Amino acid sequence: MADEIILQTRGLTKEFKGFVAVNGVDLDVRRGTIHALIGPNGAGKTTCFNLLTHFLTPTSGQIVFNGREITGSPPAAIARMGMVRSFQISATFLLENVRIALHGKRGRSFDFWRSARTLSALDNRAEELLEAVGLAGFATTLAVELPYGRKRALEIATTLALDPEMMLLDEPTAGMAHDDVERITALIKKVAANRTVLMVEHNLSVVSTLSDHITVLARGEILAQGDYAAVSKHPDVIQAYLGAGHA
Repeated sequence: MADEIILQTRGLTKEFKGFVAVNGVDLDVRRGTIHALIGPNGAGKTTCFNLLTHFLTPTSGQIVFNGREITGSPPAAIARMGMVRSFQISATFLLENVRIALHGKRGRSFDFWRSARTLSALDNRAEELLEAVGLAGFATTLAVELPYGRKRALEIATTLALDPEMMLLDEPTAGMAHDDVERITALIKKVAANRTVLMVEHNLSVVSTLSDHITVLARGEILAQGDYAAVSKHPDVIQAYLGAGHA
């Protein structure tokens, strides 16, 4: 059973000057699943997400990835272990964005003196990744010129460049039109075929389509867990989202 759990937290807590944003969260993410972290505004989802990758330091609690405690490890070290959150894109050409990420995986952020053969191999891999996320025709396009939905696809491509065992996606469909939501939903399902995905997502239609397991947070604590059918009918979840008058 332990081998089935790729990411686990115990008593994960974060306080900000007396305000408890995340309170005693025990999370178990199973290997090879898409696990959604949801909840109403102010539930602590993004704070929890930032704790997992150590963009924030926990006040207390433990984080274990692949059987190894990573509490206190720097974000770059966590990424090298195989847990990578969606990559921030730059304003350069699409191919260059992905190649920068590939350089990072090699441990050479400014690798100007590599042979032409090595750089060509990186370009070939970058082109493969762009094709995998539906951006094959955009390699020489500036990232800033992409429609919003395509930018999120590029973020996924740069994340895939680091060859993660587990991907963390923060609101991957936020602010998108319907067509873009469908495209990114299909893309997430595709890239999750041989890895684990943990995502924070507000769009419950996307959550119901993609998620194998859902953790619902409210006021920094776990309110319910299970598949979509179970949590969507949970009275505490209904009350948290709709208010007592609609429960």
